[in-house]
Parts: sequence; structure tokens; C-alpha cells
Amino acid sequence: MSSLRKIEVTTGVWWVECPSADLRVLCGCPADVVKHLMKRGLIASTERGGITYETGPSAILLSDVMVQNGSFANLGEFPVLQMLYRQGMLLPNHPGNTGAKPLLIGSAEQVRAQLQYIYRGNYGLISEEELIDAGATPETARELMRMKLKFAFGSIRHPGELLDSLVVENDPVPVKNGVTIKRVRLNVFEFRHGDETVLVDLNLPPFETYECPYPLGFYNMPREYFSVVHSGEGDGWDINRPAMGSILMFQGRVFLIDAGPNILSTLDALGIGVNEIEGIFHTHSHDDHFAGLTTLIRADHRIKYYATPLVRASVARKIAALLSIEPSAFADYFECHDLVEDEWTDIEGLEIKPVFSPHPVETTIFQFRTPWEDGYRTYAHFADICRLEVLKGFVTDDDSKPGISAATYDRVAKAYAVPAQVKKVDVGGGLIHGDANDFREDKSGKVILAHTALKHTVAQKAIGSTASFGTVDTLIPSNHDFIWRSAYDLLMSYFPDIAHHQIRVLLNNPVVTFNPGTILVKERAPAEAVFLLLSGSVEALHIDGGSRSVLSAGAMIGELAALLESEMTETYRAIGFVKALRIAAPFYREFVRRNELLASITRIFENRQFLQRTWLFGEVVSTRTLNRIAKDMTLTRFQMGEVVDIGPESVALVVGGAVGRYLGDHCVETLVSGDFFGEELAIFWTPSMFRLRALIATDAYLLPAGLLAGIPSVRWKLFEASGKRMSAIFESGTAGRVLLQWHDDYRVDVVRLDTQHRRLFEQANAILDAIESGRGVAEVQSLMSAMIEYARYHFGEEEALMLRHQYPETDAHRGRHAALISQLESLKVEVEAADSPQDIDLLPVLKEWLVSHILTEDRRYSGFLNAKGVF
Repeated sequence: MSSLRKIEVTTGVWWVECPSADLRVLCGCPADVVKHLMKRGLIASTERGGITYETGPSAILLSDVMVQNGSFANLGEFPVLQMLYRQGMLLPNHPGNTGAKPLLIGSAEQVRAQLQYIYRGNYGLISEEELIDAGATPETARELMRMKLKFAFGSIRHPGELLDSLVVENDPVPVKNGVTIKRVRLNVFEFRHGDETVLVDLNLPPFETYECPYPLGFYNMPREYFSVVHSGEGDGWDINRPAMGSILMFQGRVFLIDAGPNILSTLDALGIGVNEIEGIFHTHSHDDHFAGLTTLIRADHRIKYYATPLVRASVARKIAALLSIEPSAFADYFECHDLVEDEWTDIEGLEIKPVFSPHPVETTIFQFRTPWEDGYRTYAHFADICRLEVLKGFVTDDDSKPGISAATYDRVAKAYAVPAQVKKVDVGGGLIHGDANDFREDKSGKVILAHTALKHTVAQKAIGSTASFGTVDTLIPSNHDFIWRSAYDLLMSYFPDIAHHQIRVLLNNPVVTFNPGTILVKERAPAEAVFLLLSGSVEALHIDGGSRSVLSAGAMIGELAALLESEMTETYRAIGFVKALRIAAPFYREFVRRNELLASITRIFENRQFLQRTWLFGEVVSTRTLNRIAKDMTLTRFQMGEVVDIGPESVALVVGGAVGRYLGDHCVETLVSGDFFGEELAIFWTPSMFRLRALIATDAYLLPAGLLAGIPSVRWKLFEASGKRMSAIFESGTAGRVLLQWHDDYRVDVVRLDTQHRRLFEQANAILDAIESGRGVAEVQSLMSAMIEYARYHFGEEEALMLRHQYPETDAHRGRHAALISQLESLKVEVEAADSPQDIDLLPVLKEWLVSHILTEDRRYSGFLNAKGVF
């Protein structure tokens, strides 16, 4: 009988178990993976000694890369909670508590990032200092920390105390009872027990996404003046429904309330394209309300993010922990708008009030209103809330102890009782969720019970209603169709120089609706019409299956084929319900002729079509955005053997040929048609440690970096690709020569500082490689200037942390930083004065500069900051 068993759970997720070793490994950990395990029977209810609990994994194997095809690949919050509480591994005197801890397995970087992310998921902001930095008053910070400590049973504990971890390298390492694991290559792992082995590949294939664990169907959503679309009533454990969330329709605009797992499946089911989303109102950072944020990054514009400063800071720190980036980078992907707690904010007619709600992490509930005939029409969204019975037990007069004041309790109870036309409430129960009984006397017109995986009891049914997925509560009906305003706005942005009366000529064409799965136009068929996509999502497909892209609002389908009276080159198929403005091909040709647009349209079409078929631009980048890029991109050629240098203002996209990415003399990657390079410096302002050389004659488009940086979906994919490249080098040992090698011993156990240290290593290697490769003084000086600038930024981050937490050696450390900057500047002067950079041996200097400082100076603060809860 085989001792190792491997099961495919879902796309990109595997289960490996060895019963004789009492080992069950969840391999891959995307959002909602616990629900997939439940549906496959790998988590099941059992009973021992009269105690009912769940089976499940004992370990998690993490992906080497945090982001795959646009989605988070490592979200261990719920699997870890399942192991600790639903399996009972943490609970005293529980049959599931054998003394073993949940085990995280993976690269050193991903294990550390996962621990920090779980830490932030448990507690949010973890000190009075962080709360004050985020905007709280000292008094409010003190009160919030008292409450957090009560939820945390008296102390903030790092997950390292509750979980075990195992770093996987290229050599086998023991897991448990004779089972070993090793990394074969990036994201591919081998388990061995005795003579048996199984191979697990965690790489998502191109164009594949992590699957949704529940079917949703399809709905043709009406765009009312003010309505609530019920898009989730379950919780993080409900295998049949999305987690609690809603979609607000207001004057034709689309707003999300929270973004839980599988939000893209939700949007597709409701016929909403990601480009249609105006903004998101965010309650808090737990995964069942947070995991879908990466989906919103797929838009071609920065979606507006509305939250209080404390919630935003908590969310930004959790994303920063996952991705090993700075919290400030959150604003690169979202247009952040801060709301004031307990105050109404008017957003172009829609009024919003965030209200404090007690929870282990920073949380607000929301009230929404807008004026109508008899006053205001209101919707209240109460996720997550706390049972008043539990909250009453938190009240203490001793403000030196964990708990809350009586005044805080009264304020919360009063806020929960505020009536609305429609109120959706969390009734999940337990320590940190709500209770339907608290709303028995509620005066709202309609109370909807949500945030639970359990069937409603008879008593609960007598208190509140249910709302199945896709149902709509219309608060104010619309007396006209807002889809026409969307069509007008899209046409104006597509033809910015055309007179308004000419735009109305196009606008007089019909809006047509396509059912889910319907083909709009077929490849190799004549284009009888042009379609301007107004709502929903459409996939562009080739019959040979070679590529797939997804289009959202603003895409123009069939345009050039209609103008040239030629056949379609792709098939376009509706994913959910789709609405589009249908313009007959002869009519469109006449419109283009009258306005003398043919030359400009055909000039950019070929460029746009090439962009749309690449991985970088092939998903929900609208036609108008592609047109902006296509107008500004330029074609350039590199001869075979030529060193490729495109400067800091562009990102290059290979059209044909091949470019080698080198570390020293070793080619670590070959870039071909559709691949890109130059993003490290142009987008992320980090000099690359790679050199590029044309392996054969190569054509490439140079794209303006400033334009790409402002498109969240493109920026996100560039970030994903950059992370994969660096993981391949640092974790897999694929580099032929790295003069300054990063070692795990160098880490200081503060994720963001470790990430910055690694970036300094990259920059130092780029300098050393430039010298050894015989490049000139000007290039070496430029690289050194960039390193000095980044070192100043990094030292400032270190010093800010030291000051905030009153590190006793801050002044001495600051002095050492000043000396190191001075040393680098002196080296730069030496390089400038030398006949050749090769005359100066920088390797020992940079090694001493980096390694000695980290191993001596920086590691002194490591334990101090960790003790303050900084990881």
C-alpha cells in the first residue's frame, strides 16, 4: 500500500498525505481554499470523547511567489484558524490538541511574509504608536488597545508562538516522521517517504485562475437610481455562498462594500465588468472581506478606496506584509479617500457614515443615504459586529485592564439600533460576531441576517429576512436608463476631439444585451457591426486556443474589421450578461469618413491588437487605455549581440527576436515575443542587477513608463513578474554568479527592512556587474547614485522605527548611517576620478558596507523591535 497520497483539490492546489507519518499537507493556499477542502471531504466533521470537531491539514506548503495570474497565492489566515480552533490544535483538553502546532512550509521569504500577514490579520494595528501614526488621538489609541487586548485574551502574540515553520531549499529537509521535502525548481516540490516520491507543481498555467468553490449562476442587474445588490450573505466557512458583501448602485455608478474571495466570479455572475466599478467601501482587513482586493487592481484605472484612516492603515499593512512592500505602495493601486468616523460624507449625492464596531482589527460598519420624496432612503451594512452580551462582559471601570468603558458600550449599542429602510447584519455569533437577538426590537423596514454558514433558527427567522445571491432591494427606482450616460462618457473618451453632436449620432444606435456564453462575433466571419462594451465582461479567443484576454467596459469590438470590410481575427464571447452599443458597420464607416478618423484609427490598431494579445495587457485594459499606449509606443531594433539599454523612462515589450537576461556571463532567462523588460528601474525605481543582450536581431516596442505606472492592472502584473524573477534567483539558486549573495542569516526579522536589505544587495550587485563587464564611468556612477538615494530612504525607515519605539541606541545608529552614506559618496568620487571603474576594487568595500552593517549594527535592533511587536 502506498504511503504517500496526492490529490488535486482544485486548480493550483494539491493535497499530500502520509497517514503513517500523521502528516496532511495543503499544497497551495489561495483564497477560500478551506471551502474547497470541505467540498472534497478533506475537512470533515468527526467526534471523539463526546467532542465534535473537524479533520483537516496539519501543514501548509506555500507558493514560492505570492501572486499568480493576478491573485494572492498564499492566504493562510483561514486554514490556520481552522487548524487552531476547528481542529482544536490550540484548545486545552481538546482531542485535536496533541501538542503539535500547525506547520508552514516554504521559502524563507514566504514563510516570514505569511507569519507577518497572519499577525496583521489577527490584530491589525498592534500598538498605541501605530494607531496614533494612523490618525487616532492618544486617548482613542489607549482605549482601542484595551479592547484589542481583551479580544486577544490579554496579550498580543506573534504567530511564531502558535505555529511552526520549515524553510525549504534545494536539498531535502525533514518534515515529520520520515517524510522529507525539497524544491526541484521554482514552485515545484518533491515529497519523499522511504522509496516513494510525489511531485507537486504549484505554478498556475497561463490564463488560468484559482477556481470559485461554489456556483453562482448569472443575473442581469438593473441599474437603479439607488439600490442594493446582495452579493454575499455567508462567511469564511460557508461552502455554498460568498462571504458577506453588497454592491451599491447609485445613479448608474457601481460601488462595492468589501471585496471578499472570488469577487471576480461575483462580478461576472452579476454582469459587472471590473472597469465599471467606481469605488469600494471597506469595513476591515479579515480575508473574507479583503482577499478580493487584487481583483480590483485589474481595472484600467485606480478604483476609489473609501475607509477611515485606521481601517486603511490596517489593510495597507496587511497587504504590505503579504507582498513585502511598503504600506505606502497601497496608494499606487487605489485612489484613497479617507472617511471620518461618525460623520456623514457626501460623495456626489451619496452620503456615507462609517461607524466604529468592536472587532479584533480596525473595523467600521456603514450607513448610506440619499434624499428622496419623503426624506432620506437609507441602507445600513453591519459587518462585522459584536454580540452585545459579549461586549457587555468587556466593560470595566479599571482603564489599566483589558476591556472597554461603559460609554463605549453605550455608543456601540446605540449605533447598532439605528433604523434604516434596509439593514444587513452579521449574526455569526461567537466571541467576535453578532447575534440576531440584538435586533429583535429593530425599527428598520427590513433586517437581513448574514455572515453565517448555519441555517437560521426559527427564532432568527422571526427576527430577520434572508437575501439570496443576486437579489436586489431598490431604495429609489430609476426613471431613466443610466446605461446611456455610460455610453456617452465612453464615446467622449474614445473620440475626445469629435463634436458632441457627432457623438450623439453614434449614441442613437441600439443597446443590445447578450446572454452569458453568447458569441458576439466569430473569428473569420465578416464584421457586420461594431460593439462598444458598456457593462459586463467579454473574452477574446483564438480558435487555436493560443491566447485569451478579457475585456470590460470601454472596449471597442470589431472596429477595424468593420472599417476595412475584412474578417474578424478573434472570437468574442460574453462571460456573463453583457450590454453593448451596437453600431452597424456601414454606419460606422460613414461616421469615420465624415470625421476623417480612418488614418488615426488604422495607425494605432495594429499596435493595440499586439498589446491586447500579450499577457501584460490582455486582461481588462479598455480600448481607450490601449489607444493611449498605442499612440505613444515606438518600435526599435537591437542587433544580434547588442547590449540592450532602454534607459529609465520606458518599459520594452518584445515583438520578435530574443533578448537574454544575464547575471555576469550566465543567461538566466530568455525573453521572446510578448515578454517585457525594464520595469525594475522605470516603474519601481530599482536599478536592475541584470544585463540584457540581444541573442538575435530583435524588435521591441518602447512603452512610456509614466503611463504604465498609472494603470493598476499593468503595474500589478509588472510587480508579479518582478517578484517571480527575484524568487527564481534568490530561492532557487539559478543565478550563475551573484557577487554579493544574500543569505537567510542576514535577516533582521522585520519584513519590510529585510526586503529593503535585499534590494540593496541587488543594487550592489548591479554596480559590481557593471564594473566587471567593462561598462563606463557614467553608468557605474548612475548606479551608485541610485544606491545612495535608496540607502538614504532605507536608513530613514530604520531610524523612524527606532524613534517610534524608543530604541536606546538610535543616536549611535543614526551616526553610523551618516558615516555609511559618506563612505558611499566618497567611493563615487573615486570612481569619477579613476581612468576606469575597473581600477577600483569595490567588492570588499561593498561587502563590508552591507554585510558587516547588517550583521553587527542592524541585528542589534532586531530583538528589540520584535519584542515591541514589530516583525
